[in-house]
Amino acid sequence: MSQISAAAVKTLRDRTNQPMMDCKAALTEAQGDMEKAVEFLRKKSKDVVDKKFGRETAEGRIAIYIDPAKKIGAILEMRCESPPVTKSDAFVKVSDDLARQTALQNPTSVDALLTQPFVDDPKKTVSDHVGETVGLIRENMKPARFARLTGLLGGYVHHDGSVGVMVQVEGDKADAQMLRDVCMHITARNPAYGRREDVPADIVSKEQEIAKSQIAADPKNANKPPQIVEKIAEGKMKTWFAENVLVEQPFVKDDSKSVGDLLKSNGLKLVKFIRFKVGELR
Repeated sequence: MSQISAAAVKTLRDRTNQPMMDCKAALTEAQGDMEKAVEFLRKKSKDVVDKKFGRETAEGRIAIYIDPAKKIGAILEMRCESPPVTKSDAFVKVSDDLARQTALQNPTSVDALLTQPFVDDPKKTVSDHVGETVGLIRENMKPARFARLTGLLGGYVHHDGSVGVMVQVEGDKADAQMLRDVCMHITARNPAYGRREDVPADIVSKEQEIAKSQIAADPKNANKPPQIVEKIAEGKMKTWFAENVLVEQPFVKDDSKSVGDLLKSNGLKLVKFIRFKVGELR
């Protein structure tokens, strides 16, 4: 294959925080495949943290609307051109308006949302409403994505509007502040999955393989019997789940219990969560 480029080495270094020579060796071993190179480094060292990419430069804010009585809610990302606009009252309002529109009218896509009659003034469309704000601020803006949930819901938007989370739970009733605290936890800890059963089987298999490779690479484990090695691998997987699965993460406000324990003590069970960050591509 062609020579590994310096740009590729730098990308892998930025993603894993490993030495440049190790990154070059990993890319060479993986024949230039970035994902395989990350996996190669992780197998070699337990200290490698994969910093996921898939972001673009963008300005905007996240808006959430929840109607507890109707048990409906929506989270929406609204984009604009410049940072000052994200804090303007007009942009905050139109973002909130579109989140409410999404919750109440259940559009099937961003394009469908824009063509709907605006709930507060059906004589105009949502696109017309956005256009009025564009005319006022003199800057382009548009909804980028949204999600809608039904049931017992909680939500939280970070003070600068850059991150928002909506969570759905099962149970008879839910304390709004407690669900807000769970959403704040998700904002801070950014779990990859809600529950252990949400983790794809191939991801679990891959992590088990990485755990065993890390154990084998540690000289201290050379003479340990297979059953002990298996126990160490189970411990590594338990740690991985506690880092990546919401209900198994220690709760940020009280790390003596997990988020799952907190929900269970309130008679609740997690269904799912949605976390939006402005500019994220996923």
